[in-house]
Amino acid sequence: MGIPLAAVLEGQHCALFASDMHLGDHEPRLTARFLKALDQALSPASDQAAPSHLFLLGDVFEAWVGDDQPDQSALLLSTRLRSLSEQGIRVFLMRGNRDFLMGSRSPGWPQDCGAQLLDDAVCVSLFGTLVVIVHGDSLCTDDIGYQQFRAQVRSPQWQAEFLSRPLAERLHLARHMREQSEINKAARAQASLPMDVNPAAVRSLAHTAGVRHLIHGHTHRPAHHEAEGLSRWVLPDWHAHEGRGGFLRIDTHSWRMIGHWH
Repeated sequence: MGIPLAAVLEGQHCALFASDMHLGDHEPRLTARFLKALDQALSPASDQAAPSHLFLLGDVFEAWVGDDQPDQSALLLSTRLRSLSEQGIRVFLMRGNRDFLMGSRSPGWPQDCGAQLLDDAVCVSLFGTLVVIVHGDSLCTDDIGYQQFRAQVRSPQWQAEFLSRPLAERLHLARHMREQSEINKAARAQASLPMDVNPAAVRSLAHTAGVRHLIHGHTHRPAHHEAEGLSRWVLPDWHAHEGRGGFLRIDTHSWRMIGHWH
């Protein structure tokens, strides 16, 4: 197997997967909604296994300019995740395209909240089924401009230079990058260019990992796809005003989406 194994779930374990919350002080209602939904998902019916593992697969935050970011939403989430960790729930965090600088210090934000920072991508063994989990932006290979930008900002040289800047300047640059991202997204939509994962990239990742099951977010197109012998679960994105958001819940008996995203 060409991709490391991050966790093994078996027996009475239960996993929750979520991504694309885009939390931040720009939208306090969204942070409150996600934390309430998380509490509800962690308190299942009496005939269900209690979640033992929580995986947040990137774009947890709308933007992340470094682990010194002054963000009340991050503090609220950190407090909740630390509490879960102390209760024995294993918490895993993956970087997304908005928060790829998580863990920029050591110890950094993920360690502060008792979470383990995952590479993008890794495998997990879910009750005997090997699954690759990934944020999903790396699979959108038809967007060549974005992939070039992604390679640039993931380089150690770029990150070191960016993190050396004053906090106020980093926050300003992050706002500019978000605005440019929205402009590019609108332009691609108007030109009817692909804004989804590339099937060949999905097959390549599955082959490298030696799996037939994938879980990812990023595309904001929640669904379960079965094609060419592969099972692909796309996680819901979260919006406060639209009431969107949800989890993929997996235990020894079933895989199912919970929440509201239609």
